[in-house]
Amino acid sequence: MANADLMDKLVSLSKRRGYIFQSSEIYGGTGSVWDYGPLGVELKRNIKDRWWSSMVHQRDDIEGLDAAILMHPRVWEASGHVEGFTDPLVECSNCHRRFRADMPEVAGGQCPTCGSKDVFGEPRMFNLMFKTFMGPVEDSSATVYIRPETAQGIYVNFLNVQGAARQRVPFGIAQIGKAFRNEITPGNFIFRTREFEQAEMQFFVAPGSDEEWFEKWMEVRMQWHKDLGINPDKLRFHEHGPDELAHYAKKAYDIEYEFPFGWKEFEGIHNRTDFDLARHQEYSGKRLEYIDPTTNERFLPYVIETSMGVDRAALVVLADAYREEEIEGETRVVLALNPEIAPTKVAVFPLVKKDGMPEIAEKIQQDLRAAAIPAFYDLSGAIGRRYRRQDEVGTPWCVTVDGQSVEDATVTIRDRDSLEQIRVAADKVVGWIRERL
Repeated sequence: MANADLMDKLVSLSKRRGYIFQSSEIYGGTGSVWDYGPLGVELKRNIKDRWWSSMVHQRDDIEGLDAAILMHPRVWEASGHVEGFTDPLVECSNCHRRFRADMPEVAGGQCPTCGSKDVFGEPRMFNLMFKTFMGPVEDSSATVYIRPETAQGIYVNFLNVQGAARQRVPFGIAQIGKAFRNEITPGNFIFRTREFEQAEMQFFVAPGSDEEWFEKWMEVRMQWHKDLGINPDKLRFHEHGPDELAHYAKKAYDIEYEFPFGWKEFEGIHNRTDFDLARHQEYSGKRLEYIDPTTNERFLPYVIETSMGVDRAALVVLADAYREEEIEGETRVVLALNPEIAPTKVAVFPLVKKDGMPEIAEKIQQDLRAAAIPAFYDLSGAIGRRYRRQDEVGTPWCVTVDGQSVEDATVTIRDRDSLEQIRVAADKVVGWIRERL
């Protein structure tokens, strides 16, 4: 399967089966903004829940936070986003479309949209932050920014969280939230979008211990993705060279995945030193130093950041799980999702619409849902077609109620990946599934 074909198939499957839709599609769509449908919202929520559990619930040295999207405009001056969060753009003098100056299509001097040649002037810097106004008056004094990242909300709350949670350095603050960037060249489905979600953790450490913690978090985060079931051969680290390092970073590594469109980053691990706390201390005039209760030493902690794009992680999961297999001369499409993050865990089918089979199947589905196991009930079409529909959306198990079920209260459970089928007592289905999640 060609790489371009895989992306086209993922986009088509996502719309057809309710994973991801184009935003405002009935009006022609909104550029690089996407809506998550019934299955997509479950997949994305499961990824976030798994991340939150590993970061916050399973550790005693990380606290959670949900900071506001709108913040004081001085926050973005301190962070460097007002001055430096820019891309160089050129504008076509014919169609007036703007493009990043470093686009290969632009380098030849020909407009990618209208085809005109020699139409670009000198590059101009363009800030990627969305602006709006707070309050009834729309003037420069009321300007606020819609956050381009979630990390700054963590930094300005560092002492609030540390004091309230009675944490000692080293400790971390985790947050999942929306961010917004007015990207000029978004694309590749949900890989680069203007509205996206981040799962970020800022780990505060004593200066001098930062390199050790950086190595630890690199190992932890790579293992997290492998445990999710992502093919290790399609994962790698990329170290930022001197020309790539952000102004705040002492060291930075990306976790990259081999997407159909090439190796691209979907999570970053950064050693941000004490840059952020120092800048916010300077711009706010408030002391943000941590006082070690044992030594009474006062210092600004260094920060080790792990920052995952949730939408990009969802695309990694979908691309990695997609399979096309030949079964008895027919092609079946399978999303081999880790059952832990699959949107629907079980599909329940009565073999036919009579002889009491629908009633038994409905009872099993109700029991599954009562146990908080997402289950889907389907009695339309041939049983093979029903299996194929569930394979395509990634449902790990299908339960079929047949004539034998009416006689001895057992059902067939079919495994999505192995295609093996076993008989299980109908009243044991919930326990059987729960043991495997």
